[in-house]
Amino acid sequence: MTDTVLFDYWRSSASYRVRIALNMLSIPHDAVPVDLLSGEHKQPEHLARNPQGLVPALWIDGHMLTQSLAIIEYLAETRPDTSLLPADPLGRHRVRALSYAIAMDIHPTCNLGVVFHVMQQSSDPDAARSAWMHKFIGEGLIAFERLLGHPATGDFCHGEEPSMADLCLVPQIYNARRWNVDLTACVRAVAIADRCGLIPAFAAAHPDRNAPNP
Repeated sequence: MTDTVLFDYWRSSASYRVRIALNMLSIPHDAVPVDLLSGEHKQPEHLARNPQGLVPALWIDGHMLTQSLAIIEYLAETRPDTSLLPADPLGRHRVRALSYAIAMDIHPTCNLGVVFHVMQQSSDPDAARSAWMHKFIGEGLIAFERLLGHPATGDFCHGEEPSMADLCLVPQIYNARRWNVDLTACVRAVAIADRCGLIPAFAAAHPDRNAPNP
């Protein structure tokens, strides 16, 4: 086993972000799955890693880190030659703002616990879940598309190299496609996500590549 261990769930957007970051920085690591559907994240063993009972948790440099964006920023600050955060303060602000627009505005409304609660309130749980995902992912990504209408947007969300913002966008586009959200108004966002998908670090982090063996 390596000195770095990622405790994650294959379909978790937050885990997906951290997998990409570890791959981009070529950090060898082991992955330990935490099954959200069976409630493994709420068991004492995982709560000892993360008292919130969330994934991911990353054991690295002798410490257990939680919260995906905080983990990515730690990696950006402790590993040299990374494009995860720009060097200039204004660029860092923009990348953080783009990242937060997804991780703090779209993602929380679509978390497993929130969506399960929505389903419990409906006589047609599957329809309620679908409508919820379409509304909040769709509206959130349309707003994100507007944020991309900025001179600093390049082949990626900010400039010509993937940053933390792209690490947030790609899992959200994956979720949008999973729930058949209409993305016709999100031309820039989809093009950037597809461009990222051609990069080995992103491709290796894809949920389909990290799903548990049947």
